[in-house]
Amino acid sequence: MISDFKKPAVGEATADRPDPFMLGLHDAVLSGWFNNDTGELMTGFPISADDVVADIGCGDGGIASFSARRGAHVILADADAVKIGQAKDRLAGSSARRVDAYVTDGNPLPLPGGTVTRVVCTEVLEHVDDPVAFMAELVRIGRPGALYLITVPGTAQEKLQKVLAPPQYFQKPNHIRIFEPEQFAALVEQAGLTIEHRTGYGFFWSLWWLFFWQAGVPLGEGSDPSLDAWTRTWSEVLRGKDGMRIKAELDRVLPKAQVIIARKPG
Repeated sequence: MISDFKKPAVGEATADRPDPFMLGLHDAVLSGWFNNDTGELMTGFPISADDVVADIGCGDGGIASFSARRGAHVILADADAVKIGQAKDRLAGSSARRVDAYVTDGNPLPLPGGTVTRVVCTEVLEHVDDPVAFMAELVRIGRPGALYLITVPGTAQEKLQKVLAPPQYFQKPNHIRIFEPEQFAALVEQAGLTIEHRTGYGFFWSLWWLFFWQAGVPLGEGSDPSLDAWTRTWSEVLRGKDGMRIKAELDRVLPKAQVIIARKPG
């Protein structure tokens, strides 16, 4: 829902009120995201100034900003015109050699075929009416050999959210389907891509959202003791001697997001 690098904003961080976004961002980095040293947006997904990167469903540009810092040509696409405006503002003055932006639902994408070297699509497929047609568009715009970074929500945690989340969370324009892992993989492969890596991450957020629904506080307004306590607890877990081992196992069992890195043959 990520997307998930958008700040869930539970109030300004203080000694008594930790910031879950900052911890969630740290947690994502530990999972392989945003590696400035290697130039990888995610482990196995390098980006350079030579790349043309299309972020489909870019939201406010939080993820696209990494590609901009690498000097790539960045293409922003989202159905929400307000979010596109925010993304353009975020990337203004960045190191990107070029930024293009489109308001589009992806049916079809307003891009020529075979022009993109990197396609990023995070937490979008669970929203669309026809994932097969949407994937066909993603594949169409990629050059032969293009890399794809695609995520959808984790299966088990989505089923848990259904217990507590308001009904509209699983109605249009929000999540209208839950992908089983093999269903997700089959969708990618049947679109003509070759899967290079599969993983999951974000156990921290899987529980945070459950506690959020229970707390009943407005998103972005105020906080709740259970949310603060969980954020502090996970921070302590990560600092512990077995923190990374615990994180790896819990990310495997209850990931907030399923991740596939794939390549277009060519």
